[in-house]
Amino acid sequence: MHISFDHCENVQVSKIQVTAPEDSPNTDGIHITHTQNITVSDSIIGTGDDCISIETGSTNVQATGITCGPGHGISIGSLGDHNTEAYVSDITIDGAKLTGTTNGVRIKTWQSGSGSATNINFKNIKMKNVKNPIIIDQQYCDQDKPCKEKSSAVEIKDVTYQSITGTSANKKAITFDCSKGHPCKRIVLQDIDISMEGGGKVKANCINVEENDVLWLLNCVTDVGGSDDVIVRFPVAAAINFR
Repeated sequence: MHISFDHCENVQVSKIQVTAPEDSPNTDGIHITHTQNITVSDSIIGTGDDCISIETGSTNVQATGITCGPGHGISIGSLGDHNTEAYVSDITIDGAKLTGTTNGVRIKTWQSGSGSATNINFKNIKMKNVKNPIIIDQQYCDQDKPCKEKSSAVEIKDVTYQSITGTSANKKAITFDCSKGHPCKRIVLQDIDISMEGGGKVKANCINVEENDVLWLLNCVTDVGGSDDVIVRFPVAAAINFR
């Protein structure tokens, strides 16, 4: 970890440059936790971990003009590890460029945690050759042994993705892997234009997302792995162009 803001208030950070080898572990560029009213702007970050990580107790966080890569992308979380209660809210990522990262914009929570991640906005983001451009992972498990399925989870709701363009290194450009007991709620996607790096169509993989609370137009793959994917179409309320 390079720069950490822990239990801070009313912070402004700009024109920071952080560099670490792509294979260096635990080298978050900017880490924010238990912090309120912070703005990070016009910064260049390339590491072996998250370019920016935002964890529990953080509210009113804004990141603008961020250049990220290499690294694991821009992450909310991880949240709820070791059965803990976690809360984040009012987070905006506006105007980021990500190149060659393992994730683009990500929300990651552990099973067995509790709390909520709410009112999160990702907008005006450009990506190039990013492995997982848009991802919500409520099954996050950063350990050698598989994590057992748990009924409790950090709730994720009121998340907006707007004006996100670029290329994906994987066929699945959008992954919503949500909790069975606490499905993702009120997810909005608008003006998303993602294609495969080098050409080709991409898809979305959606698990445990409440249909009535999702506003989008996309092909949502609920059964991945066979030759014929199962496609579920949700109500039209936004424009997604999968080329």
